[in-house]
Amino acid sequence: MAFTIIEELLNGLVLIKPDVFGDDRGFFMEAYNENSFKQLGINAHFFQDNHSRSSQGVLRGLHFQWEKPMGKLIRVVRGSIQLVEVDIRPNSPTCGEHIMRELSEGNKLMMWIPPGFANGFLVTSDVADVQYKCSAIYNPPCESGIRWNDSALGINWGIELPTLSPKDANAQTLQEWLSKPEAQVFTYYK
Repeated sequence: MAFTIIEELLNGLVLIKPDVFGDDRGFFMEAYNENSFKQLGINAHFFQDNHSRSSQGVLRGLHFQWEKPMGKLIRVVRGSIQLVEVDIRPNSPTCGEHIMRELSEGNKLMMWIPPGFANGFLVTSDVADVQYKCSAIYNPPCESGIRWNDSALGINWGIELPTLSPKDANAQTLQEWLSKPEAQVFTYYK
């Protein structure tokens, strides 16, 4: 097996460690293998690959897309980030809860984020390159975000004034999202 599940979190998130083969020349690893992921119980089909580069102190998120619901397989190929995931599924027993995990080029961990989670990260290195596979094509009219500092979430990002996009700075609260009919798209399944 080329991948190992390290943790399963909030009834859907999966932290994954790839097998890494290294020597004095460098290393080799599979970044994705559909058959191996299916063996782990991750049956997503990916339609789009994205790559972002951000500087230290940049906070991106907390993003999600409801039509077509988008899952993400995220990893860091340069630098390090604090990844934060918030459960936004209205009927989930962990709705409103969050997790924070470090992803870095050093630890090579990946996170599978199924639809129903708001995804964000803070860059903790000088620069970070983040790559993610998406289970749907980006649909701007049907994507949104939760405010990074929504007091109801209690996320300790460890930074007072991150660098934010205007959209992220003015995002809605979790309660505002949950009051919308679109929120019902994300359903928790046992």
